[in-house]
Amino acid sequence: MVVLNKIYTRTGDKGTTALGNGTRVPKYAQRVDAYGTVDECNSTIGVARLHANGEMSDRLAAIQNDLFDLGADLCRPEMEKDADAEYPPLRMNAAQVERLESEIDAMNADLAPLRSFILPGGSALAAHLHLCRTVSRRAERLAVALAEQESVNEHAVKYLNRLSDWFFVAARKANDNGTADVLWVPGANR
Repeated sequence: MVVLNKIYTRTGDKGTTALGNGTRVPKYAQRVDAYGTVDECNSTIGVARLHANGEMSDRLAAIQNDLFDLGADLCRPEMEKDADAEYPPLRMNAAQVERLESEIDAMNADLAPLRSFILPGGSALAAHLHLCRTVSRRAERLAVALAEQESVNEHAVKYLNRLSDWFFVAARKANDNGTADVLWVPGANR
């Protein structure tokens, strides 16, 4: 259980932060950048949810919870030492990725095939979901770069890859099942 009695600790006043295993690293460390961007994505979802209701809001809430799991996963390096940890580290799993895939397939079933690229926009919800998509793509790029340097749970990277696809399809769904998508017109302003 998490208990936060005091919000500021002053432990980061010199530009370092603690990872999930207690190791202190600079606040600009690649791992901190990756899970910080996951947190940023979670915040963009919070704004998107202001425009969502029903099943869409519920699915976004589930993703927000997953992103806390993902942040916990990314902030804990040295996966090979998980068995030695004082408590089992929280790691993303295949079922979370599969849930996103299932939801993508269900949302996409009602959409007409694309014949053009889409410009971010349309409804307020769709515009916010496109912002979520781009932030999740940045988080994915950072996690992939981190994985080239250190061990990263493969399911964390897969989740981020599916997540941006989820946001893309959800944005189309939010644009009247794609009928209100804003289409790119190549060379329109030449």
